[in-house]
Amino acid sequence: MMLSAFACTHRVTYSECTVGNHVYYSRYLDILEEARGEFFRHLGKPLLALQAADFAFPVLECRLKYHAPARYDDVLQVQVWLTFAKGVRLNFAYRVAGADGKQVLEGETFHCCTNLSEKPKRLPEDLIQLLKPHLQPQPERLN
Repeated sequence: MMLSAFACTHRVTYSECTVGNHVYYSRYLDILEEARGEFFRHLGKPLLALQAADFAFPVLECRLKYHAPARYDDVLQVQVWLTFAKGVRLNFAYRVAGADGKQVLEGETFHCCTNLSEKPKRLPEDLIQLLKPHLQPQPERLN
């Protein structure tokens, strides 16, 4: 794990799985959303507090690359780090692995900072300072 990555765990629930007992492909976005929320909570800036201060971070684009299936009751390790944080842009990268360390998924989400009326708004300087230790520019895009 890289030094700038935040890590949290997620236990796969039955509702996230298909009849074939693997996580349904779109449910990984929920897992990444959960990890992002934990990341902001870890920074001392829960998303609800940022929302109360008139900030929102809608997703503009996402990319997921699947490596192996996760199954019901698996405990996943989710790593989150920033690849860009400047102006009105905020981009995250993710790695999801099983308890055995085998990579399950890698992903990226690209966000715009807005106010609650959906108008672009610069990232607050105090948030940028909190994000800096977790900033690791992505050397290449997912293939």
